[in-house]
Amino acid sequence: MSKKISPDQIGVKHNPAEKRFEVSINEYLAKAEYILTKQKIIFTHTEVPSDLEGNGIGAALARTGLQYAKDNQLAVMPLCPFFTSYIRKHPEYKTLLAKGVNV
Repeated sequence: MSKKISPDQIGVKHNPAEKRFEVSINEYLAKAEYILTKQKIIFTHTEVPSDLEGNGIGAALARTGLQYAKDNQLAVMPLCPFFTSYIRKHPEYKTLLAKGVNV
């Protein structure tokens, strides 16, 4: 059973110690994990608890992670299927992709 979440409850936090962007709502934790190098951010896994799916949390995680990449001049490598799909649907982020990466 999915829970309806108000958009103002979706506060994405960057947790560099855990190498992830995260949204914590009650007992739930949604996250977008990454590997960081000097010049790249590699998004490896995105997870939204099934009870929270359909509330735009994954999109908020992707937007925040991609904005972080842009702000820090990092090339993006989306190994995570969710990030790949998100970039396909939002082509304005394609300029962030690492050389040779196509989505």
